[in-house]
Amino acid sequence: MRTRVGVAVTAIVAAAGLYAFSPRSMPQFEQTRIPVDKMQLNSIARTSAGLVAAGELGQILVSRDDGASWQAARQAQSRQAPITRTAFAGNGTGLALGHEGWILRSTDGGLSWEETAFEQSNGEPLMSAARLPSGDWLAVGAFGRVLRSVDDGKSWQPHAIPGLSDWHLNSISGSADGKQWLITGEAGTVLRSEDGGASWAVVPPFYKGSIYGAVQLASGTWVAYGMRGNVHFSQDGGRSWQAASVQAPVSTYGHAVTDGGRLLLAGQGGIVLASQDDGRSFQVIRKEGRASLTGIHRQADGSLLLTSDSGLQRYKPTTRSADATQGRSAPHTTTGAS
Repeated sequence: MRTRVGVAVTAIVAAAGLYAFSPRSMPQFEQTRIPVDKMQLNSIARTSAGLVAAGELGQILVSRDDGASWQAARQAQSRQAPITRTAFAGNGTGLALGHEGWILRSTDGGLSWEETAFEQSNGEPLMSAARLPSGDWLAVGAFGRVLRSVDDGKSWQPHAIPGLSDWHLNSISGSADGKQWLITGEAGTVLRSEDGGASWAVVPPFYKGSIYGAVQLASGTWVAYGMRGNVHFSQDGGRSWQAASVQAPVSTYGHAVTDGGRLLLAGQGGIVLASQDDGRSFQVIRKEGRASLTGIHRQADGSLLLTSDSGLQRYKPTTRSADATQGRSAPHTTTGAS
């Protein structure tokens, strides 16, 4: 009797083992959704791989379907330090900059990244980077820090610019032909170059607040934007500046230029401003929510993808608001400070 019971138990165990290891179809699990609508994102750009967004906890995301879905980029090592900005050059190299002097490098449009710089202690945030016509990269950041790379972003060394103070540096941007460059920062800091970034001259301060970004328009006019609605434009290569007329006294952090050459600025309180006169005046075309918009990307259909401190937002200008981006004056809107 015991023999029969033992044989039966052995058979049951054997059958269970055969079932456990036999090939069979697995149930389909729902793909994990990345909550881009709730994440702090500081940068968005289009590359050969699609859209690339980056921000909190060192996360870099890629979308191949115009922002409908997102996947995490491959990173050899994650520091979980916030990423402040991404920059991609025409030669295919991309950089992601972050706190603790963190620099990541990509050569495939942002699908994968490798670390090229990080400071374990006393590392300050890096805020912007650009590849100069010489092939060298410059990265700028907190307390007047400037780094230079002569090997396409693989290694970095401190770089001194004569006359530069220890004010934070927020952006570096160049003209379409690569000849003129501006570095902007705290306390109205502006440095200009007319030789592709080989040498720099300090512009006498024309404004006491922070300047967060700058862009040169097709006309050659430079526009610099910053705190509390302060936007300035220059028609002489950045030597002298004039204040623009801005409807809303809010800080602006990112820009985009439409196919028609109209300038859009994004900032506090979900605001998007538009200029149709080369940065001399700006009208409010969108004010929604309390989020601070940190970056702006214009899609082929005219819609805008907006990164913010509370997630990725999509905005489709109405016919009325689109007037400001197509060369006609938008109706005047009175807006208070956010």
